[in-house]
Amino acid sequence: MTSLYLLGEWVVLLAFTSLSACQPESTEQPLTYQVAPAPGSVPQYRLAVYPGYNPNLLAVAYQPLVDHLNTEVTGAQLILEASRDYPAFEKKFAEREPAFLLPNPWQTLQAIQRGYQVIAMAGDPQDFRGIFIVRRDSGLRLPTDLKGKRVSYPARTALAACIMAQYFLHTQGLAVHDTQSLYVGTQESSIMNVYLGDTAARATRPPAWRQFQKDHSKVAAELKVIWQTEPLINNSFMVRDDVPALVRAQVQTSLLGLAQTFAVQAILANMATAAFYPASNASYDVAARNIERFEREVRPVEKP
Repeated sequence: MTSLYLLGEWVVLLAFTSLSACQPESTEQPLTYQVAPAPGSVPQYRLAVYPGYNPNLLAVAYQPLVDHLNTEVTGAQLILEASRDYPAFEKKFAEREPAFLLPNPWQTLQAIQRGYQVIAMAGDPQDFRGIFIVRRDSGLRLPTDLKGKRVSYPARTALAACIMAQYFLHTQGLAVHDTQSLYVGTQESSIMNVYLGDTAARATRPPAWRQFQKDHSKVAAELKVIWQTEPLINNSFMVRDDVPALVRAQVQTSLLGLAQTFAVQAILANMATAAFYPASNASYDVAARNIERFEREVRPVEKP
């Protein structure tokens, strides 16, 4: 089903499709969603954000950032684009479709191989960790209590909310195949699985949990954080290597200056992001080392 929304002079076209709550992950054609300006002469560049939100919430969280960048970048117009799920998002940058990306660290490493370059880090590294959500009445105490139970994750390639979370369970004596892992598409749907009792636990990230508490306070009151991983490096902001240097520089300067003015701090708060920090491709070497260890000790990232 499609719904058409008018936001001022913007037209938002949403194509809603359901997400599968069981393996394997969806292989359907990706949901496309664009917030596009009126036709003009300036070049338009798509910004694709990893699917930590459903398309409605992504527009609420990130459209103010895009609007702000468009006031500061001359000779270009950025367009926000969402994806139905992680595979759809990863297919886009594998084919070098978006000009700008906001991926997780694992996706950052993959995008570097496709000619994208890191120009900033999005958020405090201390906030990039996996956390486990359970029902308050679950009776769970130790990670090994999950043996034989179902645990939900947004995607196999979600670094904090899956890779780091599964490595934590591994270090606590619980092999990945000791539980039934469900990959359900988005952070929100995965948390809801726990509330409904479909899974015993759910791995997510602190920003997604805070957003869920804000949007679904009554449901969240029935849940709690029971374990957490160590932190790592946060998500990146990337640019394709053929984007003009002037456009790239203007976007980078605007991102790094966001936290310096009170008026735009609300933009950061909307994204649950403390600030954008200087970063480069080399900054994500630490993620590569962690992923190599995970694949050596637990499982290949792209396989169950």
